[in-house]
Parts: sequence; C-alpha cells; structure tokens
Amino acid sequence: MRRAACVDEDPELFFPVGHTGPALRDQAVAKEICGRCSVTSQCLDYALRSEQTNGVWGGAGEDERAPLHRAESRAKRRKRRAELAHTRP
Repeated sequence: MRRAACVDEDPELFFPVGHTGPALRDQAVAKEICGRCSVTSQCLDYALRSEQTNGVWGGAGEDERAPLHRAESRAKRRKRRAELAHTRP
C-alpha cells in the first residue's frame, strides 16, 4: 500500500458519491491515478478477494468490478464443491 500512487491522494476521489456529474469526474481522476500506479493489479486482486463493492480499486470502478466479483464468487463455489466432493466417503 505504501507504493500505491493513491497514498497521498484524496480518498474521496476513489469513493465518489453518486453516478453522475462530479462523481464521474472524480472516478475518471481516480482511474488516471491508478493508471500510473505500480501496484494496480495487487489492488484489484485485493478488492476482489475482500469483496469491495464500492469505489475505484486497481483502476476499475464498481460497474467494471461487478462481473469480476461474480466470476470470483463462482470460482469460490466451484472450489468449495470440489473440496466437499473429495471429503465425502
């Protein structure tokens, strides 16, 4: 986190309120900051693993992460089912 480009930025840029006007502008600025960050992939991975549904993480907004969250959830369910199948007598 110390290496993140956003460390000294206003957190409100990354968690805009609303989906129009100023919120869209803040989201665009946040994504620009993410664009010059060296830990973007780790940030996005963290957001997916910890199920962060709000804000900009790893250069991806809420709407962009939603399908990734669904894919991550499906993968977790498949893994659990496979583990259960291996433990059944």
